[in-house]
Amino acid sequence: MNKIAYSLACFLTASLFFVTVNAQVLKVAVAGLNHDHVNNIMNQFKKGEVVIIGIAEPDAQLVQKYKDRFNLPDSLFYTSLKNMLKHCKPDAVLAYNAIADHIDVVEACAPKHIPVMVEKPLATTVQDAKRIADLAKRYNIQVLTNYETTWYPTNQQVYQMVNAHAIGDIQKMVVHDGHQGPVEIGCSPDFLKWLTDPEKNGGGAVMDFGCYGANLMTWLMDGKAPVSVTAITRQVKPTVYPKVDDDATILVDYGTSIGIIEASWNWPFGIKDLEVFGKTGYLHALNGNTLQRRDTATYYNVPVTPYTYKDNIPYLTAVLRGDIKPGHDLSSLDNNLIVVRILDAARESARTGKKVML
Repeated sequence: MNKIAYSLACFLTASLFFVTVNAQVLKVAVAGLNHDHVNNIMNQFKKGEVVIIGIAEPDAQLVQKYKDRFNLPDSLFYTSLKNMLKHCKPDAVLAYNAIADHIDVVEACAPKHIPVMVEKPLATTVQDAKRIADLAKRYNIQVLTNYETTWYPTNQQVYQMVNAHAIGDIQKMVVHDGHQGPVEIGCSPDFLKWLTDPEKNGGGAVMDFGCYGANLMTWLMDGKAPVSVTAITRQVKPTVYPKVDDDATILVDYGTSIGIIEASWNWPFGIKDLEVFGKTGYLHALNGNTLQRRDTATYYNVPVTPYTYKDNIPYLTAVLRGDIKPGHDLSSLDNNLIVVRILDAARESARTGKKVML
């Protein structure tokens, strides 16, 4: 084979490989840019882990911000989701907008049979959550919810050990989720505008961080809803967060076990952990990498097995290709419908000072 023929063969082989590899990458569209978590999908895009084929955002300054930050072409951007979906056929739409606006994304995507993944929590109200579920069922689409803690290998290992009865039946679960506060850690003004709005976010820390505990507990309880919810919310910093709570304590009663969710925008540092007390032992996922166990008086570290899915994109890809079924898992619609019910009951309990029966 001469040099020209050899070079051509190499080029064609490389081109075929490139097309084959990229055919496996999910093509998504983005709805909204006013959620700071959108930086995650932008970084995944830059790494070649996902292909973004459209971005719907009406705010011109936000569009310019992300064009400049990630060197994105004008051709990706549309002023509305409806207009974008006339020109784009994504494998899924990822919502990075206010929680109250998730329903609008599903309303637009469902009739076109386009799956949706939203950032946590699913919705601000039970009514919206039910409407989302009705649309998902009618048009046979997946509607999934993304939580950072879903991809913690430690949480996945806790779940496996609990289901293997390594510590006996669950008696109590405690979840701490919080940090110094969204203003204090430097969230963007566009994010803060709706995150601290009682309508757009549904509340403050009770929603922003309370959802993590509700999500994990629903999962550990195999999709079972609690019997009752009791909550106390506070405004520790009313001058910083005048419209919403910035601290919440939620007691979730399952009858045979208890869950305690502590959510705050007032801690001296960030915490996302999970404790499970069983009849014969105790597990504590301190973060995504460190898991401790205690069966007697001594703590010891448990080796942590890497989780199959490092973040939302490979998981979403596997679901859409039929490799896995969400069932009652952390991202599933079934789980997150219960999460919204728990959060709604927590707000009602905090408002009335009474236990709310589910």
